[in-house]
Formats: sequence, structure tokens, C-alpha cells
Amino acid sequence: MAHRDVGRTRGTTDIGAIQRGTDSGSTNISYTGFLLAAIGLALLLFSADFMVRGAVGIARRMGLSPLIIGLTVVAIGTSAPELVTTLTATLEGAPDLALGNVIGSNLANMLLILGIAALIKPVACAPRVIARDGSMVLIATLLFVGVAMTGVFMFWHGLALLAALALYLILTYRAERRSEADSLHAKEVEEVTGVPERPALAALFLIGGLLGTVLGAKLLVDGGVSVAESLGVSKTVIGLTLVAIGTSLPELAIVVVASMRGHADVALGNVLGSNIFNLLGITGVVAMVSPIAVAPSLLQFDIWLLLGVTVLLIPLMLSGGRLCRREGALLVLLYAGFLAFQADSVRALIY
Repeated sequence: MAHRDVGRTRGTTDIGAIQRGTDSGSTNISYTGFLLAAIGLALLLFSADFMVRGAVGIARRMGLSPLIIGLTVVAIGTSAPELVTTLTATLEGAPDLALGNVIGSNLANMLLILGIAALIKPVACAPRVIARDGSMVLIATLLFVGVAMTGVFMFWHGLALLAALALYLILTYRAERRSEADSLHAKEVEEVTGVPERPALAALFLIGGLLGTVLGAKLLVDGGVSVAESLGVSKTVIGLTLVAIGTSLPELAIVVVASMRGHADVALGNVLGSNIFNLLGITGVVAMVSPIAVAPSLLQFDIWLLLGVTVLLIPLMLSGGRLCRREGALLVLLYAGFLAFQADSVRALIY
């Protein structure tokens, strides 16, 4: 109770400060925060793309199969923005933004990105993909929700999440190795363009991309925190919306390109795989580095929304063996409603 009272007092003080700042015409902090976040996001996405290209180039030179590259290099690379941003936010004392980013990214993947993919072209949902990846997304979400209900992600929680991810990768590799030509993870590698052939250039892409990703995440988190403080809203809301949408853009780019090329099955595999990595890999790694406290607002609404959307997605994928345009429109509308709810919360806090 004492902790919550402190939070309410702090929130009241922030709102009062905003009102006083508005009266005096001082809104520079808000604009500075937005500028920092925009620069950080652009650098983050640009660098992550180069990092993936460089990593794929090095993996090919090492003779790794497309299946291995898709399961590890591409999967980790496209989740790098979420990983580095979540880790940076946690280390800088903004756990609300960190977990908000994980939950918000998964919601954006399932509702916005998969919805856009279905609007471009109906997404085929192979029974084997739903049985394995769809079930694993549900299991990962249940694990995440179960740990979140304890109020904090501890070291051993992170270890358990990473163990579950490792088991999933092993089972997926064994299943797809039998028919690698039809493997969704192998096909994801084909969607990565501009891969450098020379080892030195590939190494430069990888190192430069990694450094840029770290710097971009730092700017994005600092900017997001400044925006939250200047608007008098919680860091959770910023993590669920601004940061989550931004760090999900690599998945959006891959899914849109894959859908336009007629590889809608790759779009589905990328979204499901990204959600699994976010819940198990990113949360697991960050929890092992530093404990992550769960904000009360996430426990009251957002984690249950995440679970509900995950459960909803499975019957949608099973109906007719595909996600049609009408179902894609429904997903996008649901995401718009989620954003409207967050905006309404923001207005309630400000006014």
C-alpha cells in the first residue's frame, strides 16, 4: 500500500508540474524526448537491419544451413531491437517500460503486423505450424503470465524461460531438418536481401550494426522516459505503444515483403517465432541480468489482454486453414482499439 501511495503522489506531482509548465509555455522537454526517441528508433532499425545482413553473411561463409540461420541468426537479429531496448530500460531503472515493450511488441505482432499481412494477401496457416509454433506461443504466454503474477521476474525465472526456448529450438530443428526445403525458418533467410559476400564487409556490417543498435536503444529509452515524464504518463504506456511499435518494425518489414512476394506462410512463421523469442528469450535474458518488477497496471489488464489475443488467434488460424482479409481487418481494428484505450488512459492522467 505504501508503494502505491508513493506512486499516486508522484503521479500527482508530475501532472501538476506539467500544468505549471504548460502555463509558462515550457514544453521543450516533451519535444526533446520525441526527437531523441525518433532518432534512436531510426538508428535502431537501420542498425538492426545491417546487423542481420552481416550475421547472415558470416553464417553462410561458415557453411551453416539455411534452417540453422533462420532459427538463430534471423530470429535473434529481428528481435534485437526489443532485446537491447528492454535490457537498456531495465538497467536504467525503467522496468515498466521494459515489460511494456515486450507485451506491446507481441500485441503489435499478432494484431497489427499479422493483420496487415492478411490484408495484403490471405495468410495460409499450415496445421503443422499451428500445432507446433501456435501451441508454443500459447505455452510461452502462459509461462510469462504465470511468472508475472508473482510480481517480479527473478534470475531463476529467466533461466527457466531460456530453457523452454532452447527446448523449442531443438524440437523445431529436429522437425524441420527432415524436409529443410519446406522449412519456414529456412525460407525466412531468403527474405533477407543485400547480404554482403566478402567476410570483412560482413563483419563490418555485424559490428557496426550491433554498436548502432545499442546506441539507438539508449536514445529510444531516454527519449521514451522523457516523453513519459513530460506528459505525466506512466512509462508502461510508452513501452506498450511508442517503443513497442517502433521495435516491431523489423518484423513488419519482413512480413510485408514476404506477403507481397506471395510467401504468406513465412509471415506467419516470423510473427509466431518473434513472439516466442520475445516472451522466452528477451524476458529470460533480461531477468538473468537484473530482476524486473511488474507494474500493477500490467497485472490488472495488459497481460490478460496478451493472453486473450493469443487464445483468439488460434481459432482464427484454424478456421479455413488461413487468415482471410476480413479476419486481418478484425485484427487491425482490435489493435486500433487497444491504442485508443491507451490514449484514453493518457487523457485521464493528464486531465
